[in-house]
Parts: sequence; structure tokens; C-alpha cells
Amino acid sequence: MPVNLVTARRAFCMLFKAVAEVVLIEDGRLGLYNFATWQEVSDFRRREGLTDEDTDWVSTVSFDVAVPRIIRLLFYNRFPKHSVSLNRRNLFARDENCCQYCGRKSPTSELSIDHVIPLSRGGRTSWANVVCACTECNKRKGGLTPKEAGLKLVRPPFEPRFNPLIRLKLRRRKYYSWRQFLDEAYWSVALE
Repeated sequence: MPVNLVTARRAFCMLFKAVAEVVLIEDGRLGLYNFATWQEVSDFRRREGLTDEDTDWVSTVSFDVAVPRIIRLLFYNRFPKHSVSLNRRNLFARDENCCQYCGRKSPTSELSIDHVIPLSRGGRTSWANVVCACTECNKRKGGLTPKEAGLKLVRPPFEPRFNPLIRLKLRRRKYYSWRQFLDEAYWSVALE
């Protein structure tokens, strides 16, 4: 079951410390590799031209190794904290770079963060009270509530259960290998 997203650096540290192994699925067959065997597999795949343009590589002084997309923990003592950090990147990903008042999709440089209930009126900076807004809608709303400004939310703000960047990454071909694990997690997770 998916537990967490980690950086390539963290994944390599866990592989090197033998607390995780690489999961590679090819032609419907599952392959599990430790650091040394993954290094060999990476070398073989590169020599034989079995990699594609989506493969990321880390180069060292003596070898190149492919960045694994999926690793499996060999053991763990607890699940990581499941709350999603409230920051600009995650907020814009949750709202898919759409103004939550007019529905227009914009680049992040043209979006701002709006407090649905303004801070001046006791609103808080929380997932349930912040949304992406284009600068025009944010200026129009000012220190008013959406109703007072004659605006309506496209969808109410919510706290995401999983990192919203995952949904954006799944659209990219190089992360397709994540899909079957995330699909399984979706259908197998206990409803609360």
C-alpha cells in the first residue's frame, strides 16, 4: 500500500541502507531489487537501450543509476503523518490553478490566495478558508465575504486527504507506474 512520497535522494538513502527495495513492473511481472542489483539493472537497461526519455538518472563518479519510481519498505514502525501541508504549491495544486470565484485557469504568477472569510472578520488561515483567486476577483472581493461581494465559490474549500501534487504528476507519462498502486490504495482504504 502506498505510504508516502519521497525525493530521489531519500529513496537512494533508503536503498543504500537496505531498508527499502526497488519495485519494477515490466510485462506484467514484478521485479524487486536492492541497491546493488538495481545498479546492475540500470546499467544493463541503459546499455541495451531499454530506457525511455522519461527515465531520470543520477550520475556518480563511477556509475549512472536510474531513479526508481516505486520503492517498497522492507519494514517500518509507523505510518507517516497524514495531514497535507498548507502551502502555496499544495493549495494551487488542490484548486488546479483555477480561480475559485470565476473558474478561470491561470498561471501561478497571476493567482493569489484569498481568505473566504477575511482575516479582519475572524477568518483563519486553514484549508477550509483559503482558495486560489485571480487578482481581479481578489480585488473585487477585498475584505468582504463572497456573498457581500456578489461572488460564488466554484467549489467549497476542503482539506485534501492526500498530497494534491500526486494527481498532477499522474497526468505525466513517467509516473504511470504509480497508478496501479494508488488505484489499489483508493479501493482498499478503510472508509471513516
